Amino acid sequence: MLKCPNCASKDIGKIGINQYYCWNCFIELSVTKGLIYTHQVEEDGTLSSLDDLFEEEERRYTL
Repeated sequence: MLKCPNCASKDIGKIGINQYYCWNCFIELSVTKGLIYTHQVEEDGTLSSLDDLFEEEERRYTL
């Protein structure tokens, strides 16, 4: 099960193919080649990357 690298919540909703949303800390997640990419949704709807806040090991995702 996918776990948010930001808040460790498992309250994750699917919003698209390999795209998810954390309902606890309100960030968008995408999974590509086993890595979780994190984004903050800005007021204008654009996404800002939060990946630099996490070590690569924290962002690994395996089924």
